[in-house]
Amino acid sequence: MVRGVGKTLISVGVLLFLFVAYELWGTGLTERREQSALKHRFATTPTTNPSAPPAEAETPVPGDALGLIKIPKLGLEKYVVEGVGTEDLKKGPGHYPTTPLPGQAGNAAIAGHRTTYGAPFNRLDELSKGDPILITTHQGQFRYEVDHSKVVSPSESSVLDNTPDNRLTLTTCNPKYSASQRLIVVANLIGPVSPVKPAPPPAAPQLAEKAGLSGKNAARAPAIAWGSLAALIWILAWAIGRRWRRWAAYALATPVFLVVLFVFFENVSRLLPANI
Repeated sequence: MVRGVGKTLISVGVLLFLFVAYELWGTGLTERREQSALKHRFATTPTTNPSAPPAEAETPVPGDALGLIKIPKLGLEKYVVEGVGTEDLKKGPGHYPTTPLPGQAGNAAIAGHRTTYGAPFNRLDELSKGDPILITTHQGQFRYEVDHSKVVSPSESSVLDNTPDNRLTLTTCNPKYSASQRLIVVANLIGPVSPVKPAPPPAAPQLAEKAGLSGKNAARAPAIAWGSLAALIWILAWAIGRRWRRWAAYALATPVFLVVLFVFFENVSRLLPANI
């Protein structure tokens, strides 16, 4: 019995180690692939002609490339996606759909992961007053300068409310490797706002109060299903190994097990806060 408990604990420990490795490094592979796709889509989308009369901006497509954010102090250069859902933030920093676009009048807000999926906002706490944040959209290039930062609770959505001044609000989890708080960095727009008129809000906008600062929640059923399948494959390999050749059975089962385990980790990751 002691031997069985020991093997079980070792197996659980190995799975936890693999999951942590997947979160910290494996998710970065997904983010890099998505960033490459966003770069291509952003480059092939027509840019607004600044010399033409101000036109009404098109409503951003959820999950599509919105612009490029650069923070020189942090060496950050990432393409921003429209939306802050779990799937959106896997691609890179995400723009809150209920807020103005960067460069427009009011409070434009962007969320980003701090420790997973490329961790674009990992060093956001290092920003100080006056540090520049540069954003390029199809409406032009805009410069913001950091004004202040603060820490709030995950349910504090007032930081996403529109403001009379023109600002950029960046949100991420705080402290690192935790989702107990949110770090908020506020920067002021330097220069005029975009001459392009903002697009009307969508017919059924996502409420900031519902989105909070964590994106959408994912269903638990897929994670349970894939986890059960991974467990079943390993149990079958163990059973076959007892009747046949143990290492041969494990050698045949391991590739299939790892593929299923990867999908299981992906679904478990969806249950975590979207900008952890």
